[in-house]
Amino acid sequence: YIWASLVLREQWFRARYERDEFVYIEKQEPYSTGYREGFLWKRGRDNGQFLSRKFILSEREGSLKYFNKHDAREPKAVMRIETLNATFRPAKIGSPNGLQVTYLRDNSTRNIFVYHEDGKEMVDWFNAIRAARFHYLQVAFPGASDADLVPKLTRNFVKEGYMEKTGPKQTEGFKKRWFTMDDRRLMYFKDPLDAYARGEVFIGSKENNYTVLSGLPPSTQGNRWPFGITIVTPDRKFLFACETEAEQKDWIAAFQRVINRPMLPQEYAGTQTHTHKVTGM
Repeated sequence: YIWASLVLREQWFRARYERDEFVYIEKQEPYSTGYREGFLWKRGRDNGQFLSRKFILSEREGSLKYFNKHDAREPKAVMRIETLNATFRPAKIGSPNGLQVTYLRDNSTRNIFVYHEDGKEMVDWFNAIRAARFHYLQVAFPGASDADLVPKLTRNFVKEGYMEKTGPKQTEGFKKRWFTMDDRRLMYFKDPLDAYARGEVFIGSKENNYTVLSGLPPSTQGNRWPFGITIVTPDRKFLFACETEAEQKDWIAAFQRVINRPMLPQEYAGTQTHTHKVTGM
């Protein structure tokens, strides 16, 4: 978060004092036109290499696309603006201008990691995604005020970091995984830069009998890290272990904030399709 704010702050000062972007109020910035096209360095899903890929953001089509070849007619992926999110993740990506883009594909979260050498270019892409999201939300929620919509443009993750987990039978050994809490989706990955999560757990509210507890059941075995967390859901218990007490407290606080928040009507609709989706250890 600190790195992200530094990138945004630097580009704001450059826009204000070097490029005079705020002198003429009537001037429309390129990122707010509803269309953006350019090349970004994208991390390969399988080989981990960053390669130049063409991206097109079209508000009219309601999508962000990227193409594997510069002259390709058909996109490699189409990301709907409806589920699109972007957040600066320089530490994970290894670039001060690194952006993590996520969207839903078959109701699973797909991660795409991109960067650009030019900080302004990356910030403009970030702002273009936010502008497209804003216009989409204005149509989707015609009665909502701008103040209600702005927090929905993009979101930072509630928390990320390593924990150990065990399987649904709770007899398997604990394995170290990278966890990302994205609103009510708790996802875990073998590697922080994986394209897809190995599993997703929906975290509901206390009104729906979700609870977070410090520690693990007495019979638990196989965890190497000593600071346990138990998430109780209507269907089962999920067991995690943290390396330090500080991490345990941070995770419990993050889970508690989500559980204490009442669920929205649209969140109820999604529970039937992605609750407790676990694809592997």
